[in-house]
Amino acid sequence: MEFNLPAIIVAALVPTVIGFIWYHPKVMGTTWMKAADMTDEKIKGGNMALIFGLSFFFSLMLAVEVNFLAIHQMNIPGIFAGANGAEPSAEDAQFLADFMAKYGSNWRTFSHGIVHGIINSLFFALPLLATNAMFERKGWKYILVNFGYWLLTISIMCGIVSAWV
Repeated sequence: MEFNLPAIIVAALVPTVIGFIWYHPKVMGTTWMKAADMTDEKIKGGNMALIFGLSFFFSLMLAVEVNFLAIHQMNIPGIFAGANGAEPSAEDAQFLADFMAKYGSNWRTFSHGIVHGIINSLFFALPLLATNAMFERKGWKYILVNFGYWLLTISIMCGIVSAWV
């Protein structure tokens, strides 16, 4: 199964779009600023071109990874690889081709991707965010605001790459 480049690019835009909404002062921005001990002066002091450029690069990395999180079929070809990365046998290659022709689009829906996004957010993003926040001496409000953002963001990213067949 190949990567769907348009789906990856659109999914990579999701963190920025959701971030503009989520961290807006009328949504969660004011709560986040207080919980993060962030001020307008600190925000204005950053190199925004560098921040947004690197953020998009990291979003592209995440968008590539969510393919493996949300699409069951992305992992199947690895089962048929030969020893030490050798090409699969002709028989295995034919079986894989037949299998993918029959089942290659199963569970490729937006809602199924959302489920994978929720599961991975709970068991991957939350532990990472919470661990860092605890050592940074941030409170649960900080953790929950940021986790809510990543839960929504990763779920939508997984939904996009799963549904975009």
